[in-house]
Amino acid sequence: MMSTDASPVLSVRDLTVTYRTDSGPVTAVERLSFDVAPGETLGIVGESGSGKSAATMAIMGLLPRNATARGSVLFGGRELLDLSDRELRAVRGNRIAVVFQDALAALNPMMTIGAQVAEAVSVHDASQGRRALRERTVDLLDLVGIASPRDRVDQYPHELSGGMRQRVMIAMGIANDPALLIADEPTTALDVTVQAQVLDVIERVQDRTDTAVLLITHDLGVVAGIADRVMVMYCGRKLEESPVDALFHHPAHPYTTGLLGALPRIDRRAARLVQIPGQPPLPTERPTGCPFQPRCTHAVPAVCGEVDPAPLAVDTTHTTACVRFHEIESVTR
Repeated sequence: MMSTDASPVLSVRDLTVTYRTDSGPVTAVERLSFDVAPGETLGIVGESGSGKSAATMAIMGLLPRNATARGSVLFGGRELLDLSDRELRAVRGNRIAVVFQDALAALNPMMTIGAQVAEAVSVHDASQGRRALRERTVDLLDLVGIASPRDRVDQYPHELSGGMRQRVMIAMGIANDPALLIADEPTTALDVTVQAQVLDVIERVQDRTDTAVLLITHDLGVVAGIADRVMVMYCGRKLEESPVDALFHHPAHPYTTGLLGALPRIDRRAARLVQIPGQPPLPTERPTGCPFQPRCTHAVPAVCGEVDPAPLAVDTTHTTACVRFHEIESVTR
């Protein structure tokens, strides 16, 4: 549950990520701003190439050498973009942790899971002895719902199911009680039952530790089940941000409406799913004005193709980057 603490754990302002390529500079994230409060889960949704992972890598200080980040990323009042590599290493895995989507690739096949979880603890706290580390590891595996944790600590990744490996990744992520947990597509390639179990683990851990969670996903169903707020990204831009219920019941951007129309619903009957026309533009061929306007059925080229959309307040907790929002709303209601 989200804390009543007014100070955000993470405050991102005007984050812009640019890659140097043979074809010239390519902007992957453009003027992105958002906050995450203690105990809150913010879901970031968008198609592949929308800038979700690039923003995450910028926050973690893990961008490749051909990329630069500008703007501000305040974590606990500290500017992460100004930290040295050494200072960032002290933050990563300690105060900020990340859970990636491919647990089998992320885990070392030559080490037991107990050794890997223990390493996540000891790299930031070398004072604990071997016995204390083992007990801490058993406690962490128990916390994330792994049965018989004392037996599992001596097993290798290939001996565990996909869902159990993902739980191990979560255990490693929360090993040092981080203030922020970034979950990058944590349920991809898992069946729906295991997905629900993994999300339940994240929620239980969050309830116990008051950790803020940044959930990166393309699956609106995952967002509906766990997020407090949702931010919709497209072409590196934030198009909409709102509480999760408002987004599903009263979307304020045509792109969000299109995503929801393509989502199967069990609470209503529909003749067919809605398809968003066209394809996202290449990073080197982004349109002027609203990035979604070439695919938008409500677009007026003279307006949407010329005006750079700034966030428009739908209400005190809901924003949209659609300059024609009020006109579209009056027609669609």
